Amino acid sequence: MHLEYRIPVNIKGEGQARGNSGLFLASTGGGDEGYELQILDNYNNKTYVNGQCGSIYKQFIPLANACKKPGEWQTYDVAWVAPTFNANGTLKTPAKVTVYHNGILIQNNVTLLGETKWIGTPSYKVHGACPIKLQAHGDNSQPISFRNIWIREL
Repeated sequence: MHLEYRIPVNIKGEGQARGNSGLFLASTGGGDEGYELQILDNYNNKTYVNGQCGSIYKQFIPLANACKKPGEWQTYDVAWVAPTFNANGTLKTPAKVTVYHNGILIQNNVTLLGETKWIGTPSYKVHGACPIKLQAHGDNSQPISFRNIWIREL
């Protein structure tokens, strides 16, 4: 998947309330159920490490902070392998993801521990093919812009 996004030049707020969004690589239900790659303004904006831009939310921190300053277009290039499940509902193969942020490797074939959760331990639940979703976090900062989103099945 390729995705481009831009944090507004006049972004306000701090921490998780500054340009917060997410790319759900597989949205398994309502709200924030699924597997989230964090989108956030982390150019001179601190937050908790496993919630920063490029993290697999609450599971894996990025290998580097590759954020550009607000107003510049940024890219995610993502190779996602969805989990598979046995007929009896047990996990057959876990989800894996590799992510390049602005051309820099930030997640290297990471094996996810389950769905990403704001609170609680990650876990898997049986699902089939799922939609991809962009998160509307609901913070008071100005909205993020997106463009040039495309997917190629591997």
